[in-house]
Amino acid sequence: MPAPGSIDSLCASVADYLDPGLQSEIRRAYDFAVVAHGEQKRRSGEPYITHPLAVAGIMAEMHMDHQCVMAALLHDVLEDTGATKADLAQYFSEEVAELVDGVSKLAQINATSREHAQAENLRKMLLAMTRDIRVILLKLADRLHNMRTLGYVAREKQRRIARETLEIYAPIANRLGMDSIRRELQDLGFQMLYPLRYRILEAAVRRVRGNRKEIVKTIQATTTQRLAQEGPAGLVEGREKSLYSLYVKMRDKRHSLSEIMDIYALRITVDSADKCYRALGVIHNLYKPVPGRFKDYIAIPKANGYQSLHTVLFGPHGVPIEAQIRTHDMERVAEAGIAAHWLYKSGGERTQHRARVWLKGLLEMQQDAGDSLEFLENVKVDLFPDEVYVFTPRGKIMILVRGATAVDFAYAVHTDVGNRCVAAKIDRRLVPLSTPLENGQNVEIITAPTARPSPYWLNFVVTGKARANIRGYLKNLKREESIELGLRLLNRQLLSYSLTLDDIFPERLQFLLKEFGLENLDQLLEAVGLGNRPALLVARRLVPDREAKEEEKKLEAGDSARQPLRIKGTEGMVLTFAKCCRPIPGDPIRGFVTAGRGIVIHTERCKNLAEFRGRPECWTEVEWAEEVRAEFPVEIRVDVENRRGVLATVAATISDTNTNIDNVSLDDQDGTICSILFTLEVRSRYQLAHIMRRLRTLDMVLRIVRGKH
Repeated sequence: MPAPGSIDSLCASVADYLDPGLQSEIRRAYDFAVVAHGEQKRRSGEPYITHPLAVAGIMAEMHMDHQCVMAALLHDVLEDTGATKADLAQYFSEEVAELVDGVSKLAQINATSREHAQAENLRKMLLAMTRDIRVILLKLADRLHNMRTLGYVAREKQRRIARETLEIYAPIANRLGMDSIRRELQDLGFQMLYPLRYRILEAAVRRVRGNRKEIVKTIQATTTQRLAQEGPAGLVEGREKSLYSLYVKMRDKRHSLSEIMDIYALRITVDSADKCYRALGVIHNLYKPVPGRFKDYIAIPKANGYQSLHTVLFGPHGVPIEAQIRTHDMERVAEAGIAAHWLYKSGGERTQHRARVWLKGLLEMQQDAGDSLEFLENVKVDLFPDEVYVFTPRGKIMILVRGATAVDFAYAVHTDVGNRCVAAKIDRRLVPLSTPLENGQNVEIITAPTARPSPYWLNFVVTGKARANIRGYLKNLKREESIELGLRLLNRQLLSYSLTLDDIFPERLQFLLKEFGLENLDQLLEAVGLGNRPALLVARRLVPDREAKEEEKKLEAGDSARQPLRIKGTEGMVLTFAKCCRPIPGDPIRGFVTAGRGIVIHTERCKNLAEFRGRPECWTEVEWAEEVRAEFPVEIRVDVENRRGVLATVAATISDTNTNIDNVSLDDQDGTICSILFTLEVRSRYQLAHIMRRLRTLDMVLRIVRGKH
C-alpha cells in the first residue's frame, strides 16, 4: 500500500476515475514540481512538495479532472521558482498554464499598502475564476491545506491569514455551495483568530453535549421508527452545530449558549422530494414545531443552490432540535456544491448555473469598480447573503441579500432597469425606492427613458452589483460633465484673446498635452472642468506669446471681452453650491474652482470667501442664466409663539405656495417662543420672498430670517 502523502498514494486515489494514461501526465507534473521546488522547505521543515501533493489530494477527493490535479501539483511554481507560464504551456498545456496562473499571486504590484496588494491579488484570482471555475476550487484546496498547517507560522501572520479566510475564502466556499470545506475553513479560522474564545466555547459545548446527547439519541431512534411505520423511510442522523456558527450566532444576536436553539440537529435523508414533505408531516406529528421557524429551501433554493426543508421542534424536556430534511442528491450537492459536478457527474448543474450567474455579476462589478479595494468591498457584500425571496410581476423568483431595496432588485433584473428606474410597486402599491424588501413580495419597477441613477441611492443599496453600477455610472457621468464644463471654461478664457479652442494650432495643443502627460484633449478638458488645472493658465499656454502680451495689456487697462459663465443649475456633479451660504437664483454670486470638485458657487456676502481672496487664479466670473429651471435648497428660521398646532400651520402655509419642505428642526428657546428651522427647495429669490411674505401674515409668526446667507 502506498505511503500517505506520496505521488503513489495520489495516483491510487485518482485510479478510480482516471485512465492510466492521464495518471502518467500527473506523475510528469509531479516530477516537474519536484525539480522546480528543489531544496525548498516549508515552515514545518518538511520538503515543500508535500504541500502541492496535499492540495492535489484534495482535488482528487473531489474527482477533479487530470488537468486540475496537475495544476494543483504545479500551483506554486510560478510564485516560488524560476518557472514561467510559457514553460508550463510548453511542457504541459495552455489550459494547465492558465489554471496555475489564475491561482498565482501577482509578481509585481505597485500597491501603497498590504490591503491594496491583497485586494489586487484577490481581484486577479476572482477574474481568473470567471474564465475557469476550477481556479477557485484550486485556491480553496490550497487555502484549506495552509489552514491545516498554519500552526508553524508567526502569530501575526496566523491572525492575518485566519481573518482573510473568514472574510473571503469561507464565504466563497459557501457561495459555491461547498458546505464541508466552508465548515472546516470557518472552524480553523476561528481557532487561529480567537484561540481563547474557541477553547472556552468548545469546553461549554462539551458540557452541554453531556446533558443532551442521550436526548438526541432518543429523538433519533424515535424518528427513525416513526418514519419506518408511516412509509417515507430514510436515514436519520444526529448532527452538532459547528463552533464557528454557534459563535457568530451568539455574537450577532447577543445570546448566551443556552439561548441558541439549534446546537443539535437531525438530518433526515430520503429518496425523493415528495418523501421530504411526507417526512416533515411525520415529525411534526411526533414533536410540535416552533412557530415561524419553518423554511422551504426545496421550493425556493438558496442562492448557492442549497435545497432542504428546515424546521425547529420542541424535543423532550423542552430541548429545541433543528431538523433538516433532504434527498440523497440534495445532500451530496449541499456538501460538495459546485464540485458535485465532477464528484458525482450529476446533481451539480443547478449550482453550476447559479455560480456562473454570480461570476457574470463579478465581471460587471469589475468593470464599474474604481480600484481593487472598491471591487473587493463589493465582492464582500455579495459573499455574506442572508437571502430574501421576492417575485417579479411574471412570477419569477429573485434571490437578494437581506435588507435589499427596490433599487437592488432593479439592478438584479438588469443593469439598464436599475439605471432607468424612477419608482417601484410592492404588491401593487407605490413605495419609495429605498424600501427594504421582504420575503414573498411581488416587486415591479417603473422606468423612464430619461432617468438616471442618483448619488443618494448609495446611502441605502446593499448589493455589490447595485453599488458598483451606480458608482460606475456616476463616474462616467461626472467625466462627461467635467469635459463639457472644461470646454466652456477654456473657451471663455480664450475669448479674451479673440480665440476659441478650434482656432488653436494642433501642434501647439499636442505640445501642451505632452508637457502635461495627457493622452488627448478630453483628458485636458476634464482636468480643467474638475479644477485640477486652472482654465486661465491653460489658455495662456495655448495662445501665441504675442496675443498673450496684448491680452495682459488690455487687462491692465481694464478692458476685457471675457463673459461671465452662466449658471443654469443643471450642470451636474462638477458644479456645486456651497452649503455655507446656500446661493439661490437672484443672489449675487462668485465661482471658486476647487481641485477635484469643479466650480463651487458662493454668494458674494459669504464669510468663507475671505480665505480665498489671495488666490485670484482660482476665481471665475459667474452669473445666473436668464432661465434657471432647477430647485435650490435654502434655510429660513421662523420665530413663532409656542402654541398648539403652530408647526402644522406654518408648514401648511409654506405648502400652499407650492414649495417643497426638505427638512424641519425645532428649537424651544424659552417656553413661550419657538424657533423653527426649515430647509426649503426654491427656484429663485422671488419665490423665497413670496413665501416669507405669506408667513408674515400669520399672527403667531414673530420674526423670519434667511439662514446661512
